[in-house]
Amino acid sequence: MKAVFIAYDQAHHHKIIDTLDRLSCRGFTSWEQVSGRGSNTGEPHYGTHAWPSLASAILAMVPDDRVSSLLARLKAIDDESPRLGLRAFVWNIECAI
Repeated sequence: MKAVFIAYDQAHHHKIIDTLDRLSCRGFTSWEQVSGRGSNTGEPHYGTHAWPSLASAILAMVPDDRVSSLLARLKAIDDESPRLGLRAFVWNIECAI
């Protein structure tokens, strides 16, 4: 089992939920409004007058055999609109209840 943290522009929300559904990745927690900026490119998401957009985030628990497919689909979403911003990070899950 892996934890996949996905930070993305709010415009991507429905595509990401649909992607998780299609891959049968059921367990996740989402945060509708988060702020931040990418490390390399893209616009900041601060929710301010100067930078009005906000981001969202999802922490999904994903079976090992689905992680590669999920990352490939997320990359395709990001490639469609690279200025919006979408990043995903994978962690090992040591144990869970």
